[in-house]
Amino acid sequence: MEKVRNLKNLDSKISTVVTIGTFDGVHLGHQKILKRLVNTAKDTNLKSVVLTFFPHPRMVLQNDANIKLINTISERSTILEQSGVDYLCVQEFTKEFSRLSAEEFVKSLLVDQLHAKKVIIGYDHHFGRNRSANIDDLRQFGLEFGFEVEEISAEDVNEVAVSSTKIRKALDAGDIEKANTYLGYAYCLNGTVISGKKLGKQLEYPTANLHIEESYKLIPKQGVYIVKSEIEDKTVYGMMNIGTNPTISDSSKQHIEIHFFDFNDNLYNAALKIEILHRLRDEKKFDSVEALKHQLQLDEKQSLNYIKHLHNINSKTS
Repeated sequence: MEKVRNLKNLDSKISTVVTIGTFDGVHLGHQKILKRLVNTAKDTNLKSVVLTFFPHPRMVLQNDANIKLINTISERSTILEQSGVDYLCVQEFTKEFSRLSAEEFVKSLLVDQLHAKKVIIGYDHHFGRNRSANIDDLRQFGLEFGFEVEEISAEDVNEVAVSSTKIRKALDAGDIEKANTYLGYAYCLNGTVISGKKLGKQLEYPTANLHIEESYKLIPKQGVYIVKSEIEDKTVYGMMNIGTNPTISDSSKQHIEIHFFDFNDNLYNAALKIEILHRLRDEKKFDSVEALKHQLQLDEKQSLNYIKHLHNINSKTS
C-alpha cells in the first residue's frame, strides 16, 4: 500500500475505485466496504483508493478537544494497509477544506486528483460544505464527470450491527470483549515506556509505564485488564492497570502500567503495542499495601488461567 499525503502526487496515469470516510476503528462494517473496494479493483483492473481525513472533522469544526478516537492516524493506516488497498490518501481536514462545495469536492479530489472511475460509499454518506450533498447528488456528479457510484446498502452495513459510536461506548464502559467483537481484532494501545515512580517494584509487580503521545486516543475505562504484546519477537502476556493507584498514591493523574509475566528485560524507551484481551475488575483503594499485594496475586492467577484457556481454544481451532 502506498500512503499519499498530497493527493496531487498520485500518478495521473492510473484510474481508481475510491471509498471515502473517517474509518475510525476500521471495524467489521468498514471491513465489509474495504473488501468490496479491493475486489472491485481487481475485477475492473482499477487501483483501490481509501480517501480518509485527519484531523477528525469535529476537532476542526467544533474545536472539540475532548473527542476521543478509536485509532490514532498511524494505527488507522496500519489496519487499512492490512485490508489490501493500493493507496491510502490522507486529506488534511481544515476549515478551508470544509468550505468546499460538493461539486468542488468531487471535481477537485475525486476527478482531477484521484482519477476515479468508480466510487463505493456507505448508505448514509454526506459530503461537501455542511455535509449538504448525498448519494443522489453523487450519482448526478458521476453522470457529469464519468464515474460510476455504488452504494453499500443499509441491509449490508446493518447486517454486522456495528458502528464506531457503539465501540467507543463499549470501551468507555470497560466492555473490551464487546469492543473487540465489533472491531474484529483486539483493541490496542501504542505508546512508549517511560520511567515511573517504581511503585510496582515495591509491590513485587514491576511495571512498564506506557506513555501515549496522542491526547485524542480513547483510553478504556479505568481498571485491570489482561493484555498481550510482541516484545523481541516473542508473544508476552501481562496484566495492565489503567488508573491512579489510589492505595499508594494521592495523585489524580491517570497512568497506564503493565506487568508482564515471565519477562524481566529493561523496556525503557521501547515502543510497545498493547493488545487488550479481557477486563478483570475495577481499580479500587485497598485498606493496606498487603491487601493490594494479595489482590494482585489473585489477579495474576486469574490472568494465567484465562491465558491457558485461550491457548486451549486456539490449539483446538488450529
